[in-house]
Amino acid sequence: MFGRSMGRLLRDRTGNVLMMAAASMPILVGSAGLATDTVQWTLWKRQIQRQADSAALAGAYAVAQGFSASDSATSDISRLSLVTLTQTPTIENAPTTGAYAGNNKAVRVVLQTSAELPFSKILGVRTPVIYGEATAAVVGSGDYCVVTLEKTTAVGITLQGNATVNLGCGMATNSRASNAVTAGGSSTVTATPVAAVGGLSSSSNYVSPTTLMPYSIPVQDPYASLPTPTASDLSGCNGNANVQPNNSKSITPGCFKNFDVKGTLNMAPGTYFIDSTTFDIGSQAVVNGTGVTIILTSSNATNNPGSISTVSINGGATLNLTAPTDMTNPYHGVLFYQDRRALDSGTNKINGNASSALQGAFYFPGQAMEFSGTSGMTTTCVKMVSKRVTFIGNSNIVNQCDNKGVDKIVATLVRLVG
Repeated sequence: MFGRSMGRLLRDRTGNVLMMAAASMPILVGSAGLATDTVQWTLWKRQIQRQADSAALAGAYAVAQGFSASDSATSDISRLSLVTLTQTPTIENAPTTGAYAGNNKAVRVVLQTSAELPFSKILGVRTPVIYGEATAAVVGSGDYCVVTLEKTTAVGITLQGNATVNLGCGMATNSRASNAVTAGGSSTVTATPVAAVGGLSSSSNYVSPTTLMPYSIPVQDPYASLPTPTASDLSGCNGNANVQPNNSKSITPGCFKNFDVKGTLNMAPGTYFIDSTTFDIGSQAVVNGTGVTIILTSSNATNNPGSISTVSINGGATLNLTAPTDMTNPYHGVLFYQDRRALDSGTNKINGNASSALQGAFYFPGQAMEFSGTSGMTTTCVKMVSKRVTFIGNSNIVNQCDNKGVDKIVATLVRLVG
């Protein structure tokens, strides 16, 4: 009887599934737990990489604006704080490894985290060390020939009427306006790129291949290193450049108290200081000058910045003016330079007829500039840096400045490079 009972029990298979399930349960639970831990490690990897990317970009943006990369990256890491770091962050400016090693315009950030998880610990799986590494850099975003330094919400660049602006280069503004460049009426602009700290609205006024780059980082003043005019530059200033219609006159470099030209003026190469008066060129005037820099200032600029000279050039005038090309000259490539202490209360007007030829930079850091080009005007290499600029005529600036002594203006952007 006992033997028959044991036989039936051994042949009975009704409990096999339950026994197999019980036997495999530790494996199933362990696998599920390890899968859960793997998902957590993957999440941490994504989070720490995001944190490293953000910190590297913050550091590079700081570099672009002259601030501490380390302070900005550290602050960003603390702000984001997606994972708990198990090692002091590595922040390098310049990186010690990678494609941007030694580049002080690049910032490398390395973050590390590691933490035990319950299932992997039970199963004896070694806790991984999770790294996040990123490198961001300040890189060039093109060659610019129009830059406005306006920092408020005022419009930085304006095209109005039937202005046709074909720059052969880019233009940028530090304006924070929602639409920092306005092209109205029947105006057209061809420029690559068009960049702004503020916003840019798409418009049919922009002609292909124009590209828009809103919310860019500010462009640094490319002529910030130019020396500020001093009292010694204006010592004994008594020059007179007044020329009546149908008359002609030749002048040499120096300081001038009067500059009203209605006839023909020939300027010898060199630097001309205009003290507290308007550089006034009439509609029938002809002005010739090779290798000249015209500095607009005032002997009382410190106490009365409103007395700083301005420019008024009538549209009918014939201008044949080129800036110095000698790289040892501190004003090389600069045709007009207005004392940066000038109040933002005036507009400098640059015009000319079809026979005019201009080469060099117009630098009005504290005031607005109005440029009215004329079809046929030769502007092979012209740069404009001002508080704001308005175009009201046809302006075809080829911007072929090689071997002409006019420095390139290269704006920048920040991007992840590794």
